[in-house]
Amino acid sequence: MRRAQLTINSVSTRHGGLEEALDAYANAGFTLVEFVLPQLKAYIAQGHTLDDTRALLARYNLQAIGGFETAIICFGSPEQQRANHDLLLNNARLIHELGGGTMVIGTDGPEQVTSDTLPIIAENVRDLARGMEGLQVAIAVEFNWSPVIKSLHSAVQVVQQVAHPQVGILFDPAHYYTTVTKFEHLTTEIVPLIKHVHLNDMRDKPGDLSNCNSDRVLPGQGVLDLRAIIARLEEFGYHGLYSIEMFNEDLWQLPAAQAAAQCYQSLLPLCSD
Repeated sequence: MRRAQLTINSVSTRHGGLEEALDAYANAGFTLVEFVLPQLKAYIAQGHTLDDTRALLARYNLQAIGGFETAIICFGSPEQQRANHDLLLNNARLIHELGGGTMVIGTDGPEQVTSDTLPIIAENVRDLARGMEGLQVAIAVEFNWSPVIKSLHSAVQVVQQVAHPQVGILFDPAHYYTTVTKFEHLTTEIVPLIKHVHLNDMRDKPGDLSNCNSDRVLPGQGVLDLRAIIARLEEFGYHGLYSIEMFNEDLWQLPAAQAAAQCYQSLLPLCSD
């Protein structure tokens, strides 16, 4: 992993507005930012244009590389599904207008899981991807952000069934640690399906007793062998971005500039340059 691949997910800090966040990220050393998309949309809703947003990013020498907002609805009413899919398509267009990147999504599930559940999810994700053709945006399905897709292997099954070049997997060490996913599951067949990677460490607690969000700590402060995970991903062909994504109350209590600096500094020992 190199410094040029380092990204910060804007959920990692608490800030009063977009300008404060971008100033914090740039001063910390980041050049790439992954957005909680409602934060971007709130800035635009205040009367700013897409050109204003691009100019603000340029002022801080930052590049937007995508973001997330919500899961795809595959089992709701037709009205719910239509509204949700329109929201996701509009989010993809926003990402595209800001330079392209990756849209991370979770998935919903039915009241009772059957053999048809994963194919139904795959069909809905495929339809979404087809609607995004022509946009410079990939979909990354996040395992464990779902009542059904609870492991890397179930995400693999869905992505393989989707069979669309703009669809892959979001790999997150927190979900790796708290699900049945194992290091040996990162194989030459599976790693090429990974579109995007989040980075974090986990507290010294058993994975099955850990919370995949609130038990995250900064890289180097937990029990995960992140060096080995990164090396495995790179060995089998992953050359994409690494976005630190923290849901950590201690970080959220800090000023955005201090929290962003801690995030960036925690990643440097993992870099080869």
